Amino acid sequence: MHGRKILFICSRNRWRSLTAEKIFDGVNGLHARSAGTEPNARIRVTSGHISWADLIFVMEKKHLRRLQDKFPEDLAEKRIICLHIPDDYQFMQPELVDILETGVLPHLNE
Repeated sequence: MHGRKILFICSRNRWRSLTAEKIFDGVNGLHARSAGTEPNARIRVTSGHISWADLIFVMEKKHLRRLQDKFPEDLAEKRIICLHIPDDYQFMQPELVDILETGVLPHLNE
């Protein structure tokens, strides 16, 4: 777990993935980044993000499909986990933090 690089992906990189980055970056030596799949994302995902990451979390199936469409070669060796978190939450909303911790932590200990 120590020193692992994790990438969180949502649509606009404003609420879900950004919250996840804030929660997990620096915890137990983790390095977390976040990005979005849409053209108007705060930070738009690039192949550089994908090649940097050891583990990728997407919030919804559509984010996984977009990554697979756009970066098939970069994703070939990557482990990607879908958290199934709908776009119903605000940045750092306590319920979102709980859902993220519950969804992400088991995968970090593998």
